[in-house]
Amino acid sequence: MSLRATEAAGGDRPVILTCGDPSGVGPELAVRASQALGARLPFVWLGDPAHLPRGAAVREIDTPDQAMTHAGAALCVLPHPFPAAAVPGQPDPANAQAVIDVIARGVDLVTRGAGLALTTAPINKKALKDGAGFAFPGHTEYLAHLAGGARVVMMLASDRVDPPCRVVPATIHIALREVFDTYTPALLREVVRLTAEGLRRDFGLENPRLAVAGLNPHAGEGGAMGQEEIDWIADVVAGLRAEGLAVTGPLPPDTMFHPAARARYDAAICAYHDQALIPIKTLDFDGGVNVTLGLPFVRTSPDHGTAYDIAGTGKASPHSLIAALTMAAKMGAAGRRGLCPRTPGIFEAR
Repeated sequence: MSLRATEAAGGDRPVILTCGDPSGVGPELAVRASQALGARLPFVWLGDPAHLPRGAAVREIDTPDQAMTHAGAALCVLPHPFPAAAVPGQPDPANAQAVIDVIARGVDLVTRGAGLALTTAPINKKALKDGAGFAFPGHTEYLAHLAGGARVVMMLASDRVDPPCRVVPATIHIALREVFDTYTPALLREVVRLTAEGLRRDFGLENPRLAVAGLNPHAGEGGAMGQEEIDWIADVVAGLRAEGLAVTGPLPPDTMFHPAARARYDAAICAYHDQALIPIKTLDFDGGVNVTLGLPFVRTSPDHGTAYDIAGTGKASPHSLIAALTMAAKMGAAGRRGLCPRTPGIFEAR
């Protein structure tokens, strides 16, 4: 879908962009994304205007819908005061709770229909834990909590390569030796079902094609390099096909990501973190987008961290944030348009 088509389909509301860690690259990238996108893709930055780069063109607004009129001339900001200044590269524990509150407020805006979708700038989980006792492993788990305990999967996606590359790691931030105990038939079934539903709902794919990667080299090569494919992965895939899902596998992971192979599926289900992330970061390092499937609202995020080492230097690339905002708008327009039944008191209850 082109950006023009996106505007026509869902241009009545802006994307909501949460500020993330104000000591990271998030504030400067928001300004640069606004300059690059102009009025073509209205979005609202939710954060403290004092944390934005000095001299940036900023327009403070009262409600997200005002961005539809004012986007392009300046970065539209929905102010959210923070207790402390932001020093690039030096996270302040005093700001930790405000970072958390901004995420909750962003979710509340989107679930009430004030925003088309949610894009989140990077946070630092340790800084939030140290400063505010943040009890979640990461952004995604907190969003799932705000959504009432939704079961979610992480998808990394790039529409800038042809064919598109979309990968879903079934297991994520665990040691490789733990994968063999964590990756189970039940987990694979859940991940495939959530991915299929997410692609239908958020990407407008009526019958998404999914490819399951083997766990072992060469997908076990008939048992010579591992038994999991024979013992249970093939049976799970066959069972999911019997449910009506367009799923194939297990496939040799090392031959799944060249263009001709990607043309045969809409998303690849991978067994572990690096099996999924190495291909997409090789194909499109700057433009990969983190998408959370399974939430009752659209959420994307740039595929990079706070980058404290270059925060405030102007060296950070805005490409991933621009891609995340663009994909959020496309998803909101192509699927459910960001709307869902309201989760009561997400922000007000804090």
